[in-house]
Amino acid sequence: MTNLVNRFYAAVSALAGDGHIKQRLIRAYQDNLDEIEDDELPIAMREPFAELTARMHNVAPLNGEGPVRASVRKMSCPEAGKCGESIVDLYAQMLKHADSAQVDLPLSQDDAAPLPPFLVKSAS
Repeated sequence: MTNLVNRFYAAVSALAGDGHIKQRLIRAYQDNLDEIEDDELPIAMREPFAELTARMHNVAPLNGEGPVRASVRKMSCPEAGKCGESIVDLYAQMLKHADSAQVDLPLSQDDAAPLPPFLVKSAS
């Protein structure tokens, strides 16, 4: 799970970097998300990620360019922006899922669950 969070973080960082939205989108998706398989993702993220993948592989490549570059080349700037928003939304979902998978630890000894009687040493 940590690897996926890191990959989505890197993709969001690429989107926030320098360059035209189409260049940033290509870099974000191609360098970080293109090789993620659906079954690696939490179930709730699979459909939106599959939709993003379909948009990013929508156009047949020409002249040695890859499918991601060809698809983004054919997008309008608002369409590229929507794909970028999808990546940010998926990253937010990934963080929520990662948070819910962690066990909440007590903040103080008072918050800790009481010990069962058989584990308590008697004072006699």
